[in-house]
Amino acid sequence: MRSHKKITKTADVPKPNKYIDALLNELSDYAFDESRVPGFKGRWREEVFAESNSYPIDLEIGTGNGYHFAHRAKAHPERGFLGMEIKYKPLIQSIKRALNDDSTHCRMLRFHANEIESVFSNEEIDNVFIHFPDPWPKKRHFKNRLIQEDFLDKIFAIQREGSFLEFKTDSYSYFEWAMERFEKSKYKIDYQTEDLHASSEVDHSFLTHFEKIFVSKGIPINYVRLVKI
Repeated sequence: MRSHKKITKTADVPKPNKYIDALLNELSDYAFDESRVPGFKGRWREEVFAESNSYPIDLEIGTGNGYHFAHRAKAHPERGFLGMEIKYKPLIQSIKRALNDDSTHCRMLRFHANEIESVFSNEEIDNVFIHFPDPWPKKRHFKNRLIQEDFLDKIFAIQREGSFLEFKTDSYSYFEWAMERFEKSKYKIDYQTEDLHASSEVDHSFLTHFEKIFVSKGIPINYVRLVKI
């Protein structure tokens, strides 16, 4: 079991900035801080997405600036969409981008992904997206990498049967690390490539902000899709 740094509670921030203010006030119907998130465990469909509680609910872990989050939400109005992010600025940017596209069927959550079992009940979530997480390239920091055996067990448990987990990274060393753990996990590997943009899947893949930078520099994107069966 890896350890991780506890996040600062929003209520304990001495000088809240405009993003924290938006989280707690202006956008509080669409963005939840860490004190509110666990209260919806097992009730995301009936309470948060009550307008259509038969929604599939997808999750993006680490939305960054929210371009993929907004794109996915707009492309799939028939699915609920949740984003998980710790940093205040990208959290607010993500939900604002989605709302600017009239995508009201999505929410942002401030919570640590490694404690995801506190957020969702078993088989409550459908597809999961993890794009360009911090690679923690130094060996002594490998314990901080998101993809770990215990984390994959947690994600597998909260997903519905038939749903997928999508992972992208520009770091080949991280991809190798992750693949070793994916292969030992309960998932079935559905597709993998060490160069997404030279593969048959490129036309089905949204080009994220980070991806555009990497591709412009000729850096291959490593990709894998896993299925819960």
